[in-house]
Amino acid sequence: MCEEKSAAELLRDELFSTQKNAALTMTDEEIHEADRFCEGYRRFLNTGKTEREAVDFAIKAAAEKGFRPFDSQAACKPGDKLYYNNRGKAVILAVIGQKGLAGGVKLIASHIDAPRVDLKPNPLYEDSELALLKTHYYGGIKKYQWTAVPLSLHGVVILKNGQCVAVNIGEQPGEPRFVITDLLPHLAGEQLKRTLSEAIKGEELNVLVGSRPFRSDKGSELVKLNILKLLNEKYAMTERDFLCAELELVPAYEACDIGLDRSMIGGYGHDDRVCAYPSLAALLETDNPEYTAVAVLADKEETGSEGNTGLESRYLENFIAALAHAEGLPARDVLCRSECLSADVNAAFDPTFPSVLDKLNAAYLNKGIVVTKYSGSRGKSGTSDASAEFLGRVRDILDGAGVVWQTGELGKVDEGGGGTVAKYVAGLDVEVVDVGVPVLSMHSPFEVVSKLDVYMAYKAFKAFFNVK
Repeated sequence: MCEEKSAAELLRDELFSTQKNAALTMTDEEIHEADRFCEGYRRFLNTGKTEREAVDFAIKAAAEKGFRPFDSQAACKPGDKLYYNNRGKAVILAVIGQKGLAGGVKLIASHIDAPRVDLKPNPLYEDSELALLKTHYYGGIKKYQWTAVPLSLHGVVILKNGQCVAVNIGEQPGEPRFVITDLLPHLAGEQLKRTLSEAIKGEELNVLVGSRPFRSDKGSELVKLNILKLLNEKYAMTERDFLCAELELVPAYEACDIGLDRSMIGGYGHDDRVCAYPSLAALLETDNPEYTAVAVLADKEETGSEGNTGLESRYLENFIAALAHAEGLPARDVLCRSECLSADVNAAFDPTFPSVLDKLNAAYLNKGIVVTKYSGSRGKSGTSDASAEFLGRVRDILDGAGVVWQTGELGKVDEGGGGTVAKYVAGLDVEVVDVGVPVLSMHSPFEVVSKLDVYMAYKAFKAFFNVK
C-alpha cells in the first residue's frame, strides 16, 4: 500500500524543478526507437567527417526525399522542398509553409565543421629520410590529444587543368593511415616540464607520411620524391597543387557504442554534427508545415563563423530575402518575425572534473536536450542572450512534444566559456536561443554523447519545425 504524500512533498512536486534521467521517463519502445535513430547518426558521423562530406550526405538524403536545388528566379508554393548548396561546404534546406513567409520562418542553425588539423599551403618536406606534412590546427584543440592517434586525410585538390579531385585516404580497410608522433616518456624530461597547453606546440604537429626513398642512388629528398610520385599516380597532383587544395587530417577510427549498456556514442565530430544530423532528419520528415521550415548546416563556426561559408556571411540572409522577394515581401519583415534554434552543443557535467561547472546550472548526460539561454564568456561577452518571451515559447513547444530537456551554462562564471552562431542569427533581427546536446570530452578527437539526448534533439527539432 502506497503512503500518501505529505503536504511538503506535494508542494515540492508542484514547485521544484526536477530533472530525471530520460531512461526513467521513456517507454521501452521509445528507448528502442532512440537507439535505432542513433544508428543513422553513427553512419552520418562515419561518412561526413568533413564539412564537404557532410554537405554531400545532406544533399543526397534531401534529393531522395524530393528536394530540388533552389532557383531564386523560380516561383515557390507551399510544400515545395528546396536546398541551396553554398560552395560545397554549407547547405540550406527549406520546406515552404502553408502560411508562406509573412509570419516568418522556423529556422534551425547548426554547424558541420569540427576541430581538426589542416595542411599548410606548402606542407610536404623531408627530414632525416622521413617524409612529413606541416599543419595548422583548425579550431580550439588540446594539441597533445592529437599525437599518436591514427589519422586519415580528407579534402579536395584543384589541379592545373581545373579538375577538382576528391581525396580520402585512411578510412577504408587496407588503406594506409597517418600519425603525429610524440616523444617516448624515457626522453621526455624537458617536454614534461612544459605547461599542458605547450606540451605539444603548433609547429610540432607534423604528420608522418612516408619513409621509403625513390629507388635511385642519385639526388636528394628521395623520400619526399617518392611520396609526390605516389600522389601524382593516384591524383595527378604535383607539389604546387597543395596551394590549391583543402586537405584535412581527422581521426581515422569509426564512431562506436560506449559502455556495457551501449547507452553512449563515442567518436569524432559530435560538436556539432550531433545537432546537424537531428536537424537534417527532422526537416527531411517535415511535410506541409504551417510556417516555412529552414535548416542551415554551416561551416567555419569553430574559427568564428567568418568567411563566405560561415554564418557571419550573408548567404542565409540572402536566401531568406530571395524567398521573401518571391512573395513580394521585404526580407526585413520576414526576418523580424522569424524564430531560430541555434543548435549547438554544451559541455556535459563530468564528475572527474567537477570544479569548472556550476552543478545547479550544468547540463548532464541522459537528461535530454539542453537549452542554453546565453553562451559567451565572463560578463556574457560575445553572446546573444535569449529573451524571456521566446524562451517561454520554446518551453511550451518542448513540453508539448514530450521532449526531455534541461538547461545549462558553459562553465562557471570567470572559468572560461565559448560562443555559437546564435549572435550572428540574432544580428539578422531573429529571435534565437541555443538548444543542443551535452557532450563529454568536447573538442577532443573522441567525444562522447548520450543516445537518448541525441534522440531528444531530433524530437525537439521536429516539434519546432511543425509548430502551429
